[in-house]
Amino acid sequence: MKTSNSGNGGQPGNGKAIYSFMDAVAGEAEQYAQDHTSPMSPLLEEIERYTLQETDYPSMLTGRVEGRFLQLLVAFSEARNVVYVGPFTGYSALAMAEALAPDGRVVTIEHDFANAELAQAFFDRSPHGGKIELRRGEAIDILKSLPAGATDIVFIDADKANYLCYYHESMRLLRDGGLIIADNALWYGRVFEPEDEDSKAMALFNEEVNADDRAEKLFLTLRDGIYLIRKKSTLR
Repeated sequence: MKTSNSGNGGQPGNGKAIYSFMDAVAGEAEQYAQDHTSPMSPLLEEIERYTLQETDYPSMLTGRVEGRFLQLLVAFSEARNVVYVGPFTGYSALAMAEALAPDGRVVTIEHDFANAELAQAFFDRSPHGGKIELRRGEAIDILKSLPAGATDIVFIDADKANYLCYYHESMRLLRDGGLIIADNALWYGRVFEPEDEDSKAMALFNEEVNADDRAEKLFLTLRDGIYLIRKKSTLR
């Protein structure tokens, strides 16, 4: 896409400045991806609307594209046991629960009491809510209380400073071939030149994971970046 350096200072007709290719394309591409992704359940769409309109941090919402991605990973891997750190308003937890078999379980871990109460209220309204166990408290302590080698998928979407701690504990929890899904791996692009503590933590997390021979890795630029990590078999 070409932009002019004259007249309106490089702004398109709608008056919005374009400073890079991603400024011009990312929003349109995100909408296109959403329009070409299967809709979510009515309750998940209600959670999305609520999160966007009523919460202080609507950007923390997973949304349709990533939500459907999580559901497909659960389905493809035939997961039965999922652990989720940082469920916020409950969208992703419920999305994964919908994709689980009737005997499947999602253990969600939430530190913030208000978020936990809100998420639980949505879970209680879903026929899949019985698959979700919401635990309140410090995530690292709860992760350490879970049995080793018994988890199929861990989804990490919580405080950035502790991502590495969550990762190492998640590797203990996973069965061979199990998946870690780490959200916000791009951290709004701040991992490229990290300055604040959260950005430095995410950049370090990405490098540590990349160097870990115990895992196979795929870095996806879906939304704010997803690091998809598969625990290698110890029998290889």
